[in-house]
Amino acid sequence: MCRNIKTLHNFEPPATDEEVRASALQFVRKLSGCTTPSKTNEVAFHRAVDKVSEAARELLDSLVTNAPPRDREIEALKARARSAERFGRAV
Repeated sequence: MCRNIKTLHNFEPPATDEEVRASALQFVRKLSGCTTPSKTNEVAFHRAVDKVSEAARELLDSLVTNAPPRDREIEALKARARSAERFGRAV
């Protein structure tokens, strides 16, 4: 369920609000144990996603690093190579 939570810090271009929200949604899904809330829990679920998104954005905006920004395409290639090695598939 949490495979979509990815590192969002120190990329060029910076993480978009959509990426931050997608990570927050996955986090709340994991915590709550459901992918879609019931009608009874819908308001609380979406409020939690909003608050986690806000906290994540604040964190990303506050972090400082001296490392050069990472390239999304290079990181994606590395992830595919790790997956191929792990699962024995061609890259």
